[in-house]
Amino acid sequence: MTASEQSSRDTLWRMANAYQVSQAIHVAATLGIADLLWDGPRSVDELAAATGSRATALYRLLRALASVGVFAEADGRFSQTSLSEYLRTDAPGSVRAWAMYMGRPYVWSPWAYLGDSVRTGEPVFPALHGTSAWDYRAAHPEEGAIFDAAMTGLSAAAAAAVVRSYDFSRIRVLVDVGGGQGELLAAILAANPAVRGILFDQPHVVAGAGSVLERAGVADRCEVVGGSFFEAVPGGADAYLLKSVVHDWDDARAVEILRGCREAMSDTGRLLLVEGVIQPGNEPDRMKLVDLHMLVMHGGQERTAEDFQRLYAEAGFRLTGIIPTGSPSNIVEGVPA
Repeated sequence: MTASEQSSRDTLWRMANAYQVSQAIHVAATLGIADLLWDGPRSVDELAAATGSRATALYRLLRALASVGVFAEADGRFSQTSLSEYLRTDAPGSVRAWAMYMGRPYVWSPWAYLGDSVRTGEPVFPALHGTSAWDYRAAHPEEGAIFDAAMTGLSAAAAAAVVRSYDFSRIRVLVDVGGGQGELLAAILAANPAVRGILFDQPHVVAGAGSVLERAGVADRCEVVGGSFFEAVPGGADAYLLKSVVHDWDDARAVEILRGCREAMSDTGRLLLVEGVIQPGNEPDRMKLVDLHMLVMHGGQERTAEDFQRLYAEAGFRLTGIIPTGSPSNIVEGVPA
């Protein structure tokens, strides 16, 4: 075996075992290790006492993570690295909540049956758990809380990029459809004092929005409405914003959601989807892997620019532009056809 062949083999071997690193990061995030290292290095005994862990096992976990650059070990003590800083709860752009979510057994177990989804084109989550992921979380509030925190973290990370990439000041009333607890809408309203907002999501989700809106100082300009976007969305707004919503659904259901928005808006309204857009070619593209997650979990999908154009046309819109934000999300803009 040549050196080049050995390198390729080793690279593929690491890819095949990548779930081990993912799960180790999940455990460190759940234990809050990075938060405990905010003021400097600590011994594994100190970390074990603070987390209720067995010191010998925790050492093995942190040693493994240090070997891939998450934490660093020196003289029997562990410290932060540029990677582990993002596991801190209070770090700008923190991925702690996301790592906690992605490592939950109900989230990664469907990946064991990816082959079934590839053969059938259907999600495996309902067969494994007897219900949809949405209903599963509704029945398990502790999982719903972890999921909501992960989505809030994603929205917080994307919010600044979305706000600086689009002129929201032209909008009088903006409805955030499926807006979770309002992190993105709060950022938009804070940056645009003349805009009023309507946060719309399932009642048990928006129930936690008050603190987010109050913290941003926009609660007096934002109405909170609970409901289902498969039934009706609030009417009369100038623009309808949906972040990471349509990728959860197949084309038929996505069109149904967008048609509901079209029925609610005037002929001068605007539709703004904040979504990843799959790029052509073979360069690394995280959306192509997120697409597989949508397949096994929900039967949803990530989409190309051409896919969005077709989706908009079927729902009664005309695609007017795809605006990059400098983040994994793009703003896909449309107007009534």
